[in-house]
Amino acid sequence: MLAMVISLAACTTAEPVRSPDASPAETPSPTPSPTVAPSATPTPIPTPRYENEPDPALDALIPRSVAGATVVVVPPDQYGLTPGDVGEPFGEIGRYFHALLIGYVEQPRATLYAMHVEGREVATRDLRPHLAEIGQYVGISGLHPEAWHSAVLPGHVVWVRPEDDATFAGTMIYTWAADEYVFLLIGVDDRVNRAIVAALPGEPPPTPSPVPSRSPLASPSVSASPSAAAGG
Repeated sequence: MLAMVISLAACTTAEPVRSPDASPAETPSPTPSPTVAPSATPTPIPTPRYENEPDPALDALIPRSVAGATVVVVPPDQYGLTPGDVGEPFGEIGRYFHALLIGYVEQPRATLYAMHVEGREVATRDLRPHLAEIGQYVGISGLHPEAWHSAVLPGHVVWVRPEDDATFAGTMIYTWAADEYVFLLIGVDDRVNRAIVAALPGEPPPTPSPVPSRSPLASPSVSASPSAAAGG
């Protein structure tokens, strides 16, 4: 009897109860990582150029005669100055000087330094921090930025300063820029100086903004008199 009970128990072992099918766990989608924009690589400042090469485009800009005076343009292989030398007083701007030409007027005395800039554009206002060094480079006895002032010549915005005790009487110094060109001029006759400036590229003065016209004031309305309002 005991064997039958064990046999029945073995035959009637309950199967495990299955739980309702569970839905598979949802795998969370990966969070997209933010797109990082590549950082811009700064343009390296060029090394100063300490060699002279012909620059036909720059040469073509320089007039050969102004105000009855002859301008002599010296071939670049006949002087020791280089774009890097003249660029030193111009600070970082001078490191972009690619070509240099020197012109002069024998009588009345004037000397022009014309520089071709490569790799950036230059505005006349950009020269302001370097005016003291520029003046000293062409013979001013010290660093005196306060002696310079901005001036407007026909079609040109320039920086200009007069002589000091280390230069000839009547000397005027001009420097200005026009996109890819920078110029430095020193001369004793301002009529010739201005003629040279006018013959070279320049930065035109800004056009003044028009003053808005005012509309005429409206005449005040005339109030009706009490008698009119009363009908009398």
